[in-house]
Amino acid sequence: MPTLIQNGTVVSADGQRQSDVLFEGETISQVGPNIPSAGHTVIDASGLLVMPGGIDVHTHLDMPFGGTVSADDYRTGTIAAAVGGTTTVIDFALQSRGHTMAKALETWLGKSDGKACIDYGLHMAVTDLGPGDGAQGLAEMEVMVRRGISSFKLFMAYPNVLMIDDGLMFKVMQKAGALNALCCVHAENGSAIDIVVAQMVAAGKTAPHYHAHSRSTKAEAEATHRAIAIADMAEAVVYIVHLSNEDSLRELKHAQQRGLRALAETCPQYLVLSLEDHMPGKSWDEAKYVFTPPLRKKHNQASLWHALEDGTLSVVSTDHCPFRFADQKSLGKDDFTKIPNGGPGIENRLQILWHFGVNSGRLTPERFVELCCTAPARIFGMPQKGVIAPGKDADILLWDPNRAYTISAETHCMATDYSMFEGWTVSGNTRHVFSRGELVVKDGKWIGQTGRGRFLKREANAGGLA
Repeated sequence: MPTLIQNGTVVSADGQRQSDVLFEGETISQVGPNIPSAGHTVIDASGLLVMPGGIDVHTHLDMPFGGTVSADDYRTGTIAAAVGGTTTVIDFALQSRGHTMAKALETWLGKSDGKACIDYGLHMAVTDLGPGDGAQGLAEMEVMVRRGISSFKLFMAYPNVLMIDDGLMFKVMQKAGALNALCCVHAENGSAIDIVVAQMVAAGKTAPHYHAHSRSTKAEAEATHRAIAIADMAEAVVYIVHLSNEDSLRELKHAQQRGLRALAETCPQYLVLSLEDHMPGKSWDEAKYVFTPPLRKKHNQASLWHALEDGTLSVVSTDHCPFRFADQKSLGKDDFTKIPNGGPGIENRLQILWHFGVNSGRLTPERFVELCCTAPARIFGMPQKGVIAPGKDADILLWDPNRAYTISAETHCMATDYSMFEGWTVSGNTRHVFSRGELVVKDGKWIGQTGRGRFLKREANAGGLA
């Protein structure tokens, strides 16, 4: 039976209006006032906002790192996403050096098969183009695009593991430009950072907060500048992931003002957590905040919020890469270089951005939808997602803007024993969530079936800038 959502306020990136929403099966069929209710399952959305399901384009589920594996697999991670209002994620298939992209794709599809609870796509992280001139790897990029992998991740950090040199990056970007694909870049000067890290360890500076002090804003800004310049040379579109500070933001803004095709995201942790408040160098608990790029000084936050408001930053994602504190972060108890990098956030992205963005007046509800739903779908080639309109997937979030919720590891769905936002009370939270027309979250609780998520073949659309 078709489902009719009545009496809600539909919020899109370009406005709000009182409308009903009718969907049949997996697809929205009608949006407008006073849709007749006869023959439909009716849901009363009085007092609620009706928005597209959130899209998190930067997650790391079941990912090997630092001698362990991220705590959330595709089941727990996607359930947590849905409970937080997100109905689509894009994760990363990591190519190992000496192996093919096809092998990486096979591995990650295996990780998700039978476990993903919401729809998901994949970026391909490229570390190796194969022998000789790299023709084998460049040909593989064509295959990946045909299979719906329309974005490629390039690491400028983590030498000897994931980091590539400028020559390989240029080759990948040239090919991506020719394929209309998007290049996602982790922008930090890994070579310089490794020297600073070695110097700190030699000086006995091994506590968790030294992780943050070893990775300066200048190292991120330099790599941001270089990534954008190389992409411009290669005639490709570049998307800087997890941009964290005003120095890097300055490089991005300057490039955009010159007409270069450069986009970027930031993450909730950089908007509301700070080096001063959360990593002052006083306890082992600060290992909870070891992720990369690291926390920055608080003065950076105002610039990031302003960039979200004025459009310099296009997306808010999470970089969700969770590790348990008790038995995973503890691998680096005496050496910050061995602490697995990452933090849990997939469940709290919309709560944090609504409470600190919309409730504070920094963002409008429309801008919230653009940053969390509509722009991610447009930039990453998912035309069926991110908008409430006839013909689109019925990924629908019923949001209660006044619902108070206290964030805690005791109640969250993520498979971690801590929260980065422990004890914070936020106003604004999910009520119900539909994924392709199926009610999967009811009154804030997961009720869906494990494994119902589908792999999304994404279009190659050069970040929506083509």
